[in-house]
Amino acid sequence: QVQLVESGGGLVHTGESLRLSCAASGSISIYAMDWYRQAPAKERELVATITSTDNTDYAESVKGRFTISRDNAKNTVYLQMNSLKPEDTAVYYCHQAFKSPAGSVYGMDYWGKGTLVTVSS
Repeated sequence: QVQLVESGGGLVHTGESLRLSCAASGSISIYAMDWYRQAPAKERELVATITSTDNTDYAESVKGRFTISRDNAKNTVYLQMNSLKPEDTAVYYCHQAFKSPAGSVYGMDYWGKGTLVTVSS
């Protein structure tokens, strides 16, 4: 089965940076890769997406601060998070899926277990 392992979370202060990594057990080259996050008592939300052709999209709340990238040779996707704010505090999850041209998931998709990011005021 596909396994995704996130790393890089931690406790930082407002304005600092973190880089999250998601290591996949197999090739990610033909998949869209996403970062989601879920804050306590809130629904999981899509933060950033990178398609198999390297198109990217971001939630408005992180646009200009976060950058998603992929290294297919290392089967790894990254989320560079700059200028962190307390509102970014959440568990961040890596997600792998096939997606239609419209962005809809089809077939099997896979989730990591998450890594916690805490941003203090």
